[in-house]
Amino acid sequence: MAAATSTATEFEYNTNDQEKSEGSIANYLIVRPEKGGMLDLLRYLAWADKGSGERFLESSEEGNMGEEAADHRWIILVSVIVRKIISLFGKPMEYTGFVVDFFLNFLFQNGGIMGLFLNFLQGKVVIPQRDTETFISSIGHLDGRIDLYRAGTLLEQIYHSGSAEETITEEKWNRAHMDLCIMASKLAYENAKVVQSVVAHHWKMHFVDFYNCWNDFQKEMSTQVFILCDKPKDANLILISFRGTEPFDADDWETDFDYSWYEIPKMGKVHMGFLEALGLGSRDDTTTFQYHLQMNNSNLNHDYEGSGSLSSNIDSEMEQNEWDLSSDSDRATAVGNKKFLPEIMKTAYYAVRKKLKSLLLEHKNAKFIVTGHSLGGALAILFPSVLVQHQQMGVMKRLLGVYTFGQPRIGNLQLAKFMEAHLEYPFPKYFRVVYSDDLVPRLPYDDKTFLYKHFGVCLYYNSLYIERKVDEEPDPNFFGLRNITSAYLNAIWELIRSSIIGYTHGPEYKESWFMMLARITGLALPGIAAHCPTNYVNSVRLGKERAVQMSSF
Repeated sequence: MAAATSTATEFEYNTNDQEKSEGSIANYLIVRPEKGGMLDLLRYLAWADKGSGERFLESSEEGNMGEEAADHRWIILVSVIVRKIISLFGKPMEYTGFVVDFFLNFLFQNGGIMGLFLNFLQGKVVIPQRDTETFISSIGHLDGRIDLYRAGTLLEQIYHSGSAEETITEEKWNRAHMDLCIMASKLAYENAKVVQSVVAHHWKMHFVDFYNCWNDFQKEMSTQVFILCDKPKDANLILISFRGTEPFDADDWETDFDYSWYEIPKMGKVHMGFLEALGLGSRDDTTTFQYHLQMNNSNLNHDYEGSGSLSSNIDSEMEQNEWDLSSDSDRATAVGNKKFLPEIMKTAYYAVRKKLKSLLLEHKNAKFIVTGHSLGGALAILFPSVLVQHQQMGVMKRLLGVYTFGQPRIGNLQLAKFMEAHLEYPFPKYFRVVYSDDLVPRLPYDDKTFLYKHFGVCLYYNSLYIERKVDEEPDPNFFGLRNITSAYLNAIWELIRSSIIGYTHGPEYKESWFMMLARITGLALPGIAAHCPTNYVNSVRLGKERAVQMSSF
């Protein structure tokens, strides 16, 4: 098992020639809560003072910062205030998470309160060890289910799949298909040993690798992703699952509430924090985004679309891996003088892309799915978007689908149009699942003039698990008296449902005491409690109406 563990590497970058070759300087806007004080915030809030608002902003067009501060005042205020609060409680959240994780595993590994008491009397108390096969995350304790729904149906469909043009409409397959994605999204919160054990022993699939990669927004190795195949040889399915927002990780929540964006020519405006999580640049030096995302960088981006077989396209793209494996000095020679370029093989986008190409070359009939919950969902849809930007068409032809759960918005309407041709035809490949009053899919804020927009097929489930296929989830911005009232009423119902669902739908749906505690917390923060993966697992398994055509292997 190879995990990416190196830190970012710095080397010189000459931007003058780069900007000339692009013909224009890239546009961006960065919201920096740390740059302004409470007095600036008060002036901006109470008197709409543009000068005070500008203190929190950094833009490629300094002359337009005042206009931006005026036009999007309330959105910027929400971003700044929430991120300041999260930052203030960052360390307490981290310590709380550490204690909660330890306590939950301490109880679990000792068989609960009674088991702990007996072990104490016998001198056999078990002390949990982090990063082991038995140490489960808080997400795992919220929902202890690990087995797939109708796993036999799933494997049978994979092994006996037909051509890529076939479309499966049977409800049992649709449920099993989506269930694999939500369970993989939930599993991504665990450590590498837990992931490997579940994939191999419970799902009977082939664990490929687990990556812990550099996130430049958080300045640490915190972007986690794992890859599996349905079988070790002649695989039909490759699945990539990104880890989402961890409950007690302040940096993850700050990323979700960030308003900063970077505009990629022809592609659109993209959430800057998500680009940094994939290792595609740094807001500390915005020219790194230009380097990683420009179309004419011959070292990273190749167009292998053309005549010849799909296999030959992948073979041609694999030649690029020789450059990926070169030494730092060779790489510096290949790309010229660079400044603050993270070592690309230690970041999620490049590490996953390299492994995916290798797997597609090894498994000639395989197609791949990308999935994730929360922040992981944002990275899951951004990954193929950058593949298209980098003209990796040989890889994109093998994309089966993207399935996200509780995913925040990642970009503007231009990005949606940019990706439409690759995700909508000849059949939909991007499915965005939203549960009830989940707050995260309503972030960053959107209105008639604001830039962040969702795209793709939205499968919306209400608190009764009734599914609707819609363009946008109801109450897309969460804020407002009517929306908040509805959210609180739903939170009360969800707490009641939590106590009876094990009787009404079977023991496998019985919720843990920890999940019920989260439901109680939801009475104060309903949008947060609704974000729990438990709601998405139940939605997929109990959904009462399914009118969506899925793509097939």
